[in-house]
Amino acid sequence: MTLRSAIFAKMIQIAAQQKKPLAPLNDDLPLLESGLDSLCIAVLVATLDDTLGLDPFAGEAQVAFPVTVGDFVRLYEHAAG
Repeated sequence: MTLRSAIFAKMIQIAAQQKKPLAPLNDDLPLLESGLDSLCIAVLVATLDDTLGLDPFAGEAQVAFPVTVGDFVRLYEHAAG
């Protein structure tokens, strides 16, 4: 499973758990138009930290909030090194 597919799977899982309709996921989709609200995104970040051991928002470097789903995935890909 790729990092991208793991992130997409978690997004789908969280949307289902929170009973949120999820837009078809693609790189150009604005993250805030995906169907996930800010609470869902916070749960997603915490879940990815737990399952992948990655939190690109932690640390000393200031990270800009990703605008699109693709930006979000690339942020995690960069954190994975």
